[in-house]
Amino acid sequence: MRIPQTAHTSRPWRIHEIAHDFRLEDVWALPTPGGPGDFSRLIRQIATLDESTLRSPAARALFAIRHQVGTLLGWDNRDSGIGTRVPTLRDRLPADLRDAPTGPRFENLSFTPVYLTDHEWVGELANQTVHAVLHLSWVPDGAGGHRGQMAVLVKPNGLFGTIYMAAIAPFRHLVVYPELMRSIGQRWRDDPARPDQT
Repeated sequence: MRIPQTAHTSRPWRIHEIAHDFRLEDVWALPTPGGPGDFSRLIRQIATLDESTLRSPAARALFAIRHQVGTLLGWDNRDSGIGTRVPTLRDRLPADLRDAPTGPRFENLSFTPVYLTDHEWVGELANQTVHAVLHLSWVPDGAGGHRGQMAVLVKPNGLFGTIYMAAIAPFRHLVVYPELMRSIGQRWRDDPARPDQT
């Protein structure tokens, strides 16, 4: 479920000091009810997400079209990524985060892990359209439990990137994110917490 941006901005996340020049694009409450120790379970599941397994044909088609167009127009070439077109956010980390684990690598998504804390996991990606940050967090749900929360922060690449982000916004909000939420929720239900995660 999409939730107000204050659900992200009102919390003392470390990402605020690191990505202060990025625009907060979306905040979503994830359908992942759990206990205080379940953040590692969420990280493991997100790290292994695979867009090709989404059940919605429309969502799969949108991802496929984006990959084909990106390949054709060179949007995702190596020289447009992290460390080439833009520096990695790891260069901005204070010493305590730089020396800490980054968390698992994303197996199928194009994000690169930046840092991991007890309640935050951050990944980044860059291409010719945008430098984007995926912020996952573990928050109290107001009913005695916890749940995951996902925020997406972006820095569009000039006017082209701004136009691109505006053009894809309806598809993200109406097709892609709802299907991702359904898939995340289904995987959460299908993969119950192990005894050491409760």
